[in-house]
Amino acid sequence: MNSLSIVIPAFNEQQRLPPTLAKLDAYLATRNFEFIEIVVVNDGSTDATADVVQRAAAERGWCRLLENPGNRGKGYSIRHGMLEAQGTWVLFTDADLSTPIEELGKLEAALGAKQAQVAIGSRALDRSLVEVPQHGLRESAGRFFNIVMRIVTGMAFRDTQCGFKLFEAEAAREIFRRQRLDGFGFDVEILYIARKLGYRVAEVPVRWQDVAGTKVSLARGLDAFVDILRVRWNDMRGRYRR
Repeated sequence: MNSLSIVIPAFNEQQRLPPTLAKLDAYLATRNFEFIEIVVVNDGSTDATADVVQRAAAERGWCRLLENPGNRGKGYSIRHGMLEAQGTWVLFTDADLSTPIEELGKLEAALGAKQAQVAIGSRALDRSLVEVPQHGLRESAGRFFNIVMRIVTGMAFRDTQCGFKLFEAEAAREIFRRQRLDGFGFDVEILYIARKLGYRVAEVPVRWQDVAGTKVSLARGLDAFVDILRVRWNDMRGRYRR
């Protein structure tokens, strides 16, 4: 892997972004990439998120800001960033780094060993790696979501919702330009599209910890269940064809 883009969706993240960017800076300094960039996608924030990123961009040549046309959702933000990314490999991760950036090495190794084009972090394959678990209700909802996802889509992934996924750039372009969902169900959609297009996806156990300040409301969480049905409907309408 000689060049890397890291895409971070951000909605009102002025507090969490500075330490996250500092951690990324320290990690990337230990790697020998020919090209690196951090692409922060501002999703209509009402705080100083944009200012934080612009200051970081002035200090670090590898950081840049993308602006959404208002608050469009995490799925829209990820698609925007992934399609603008310039690296030969593209990672998207959350602004809180709930999965430490050091886990990137596991995804890289899985891509090489399994000859895959996509590697996704998973909290379900080895739950001993979950350092701080979610609240019991959210944990139960997540497991139920996975059961529904597997029944409706036929995919066998144990955890589609971990926000730590690495893509070969060409695969990312083909997958994300077909993405239709803007909400939190987009993770299921992009993996469904990847399978539809014949890309191999490796699921990898990673360290993870719940970080206070989630942006997932109850309504948005419930809508993610509906998104699973929307994925099948979009497929029936031929929207994911090569």
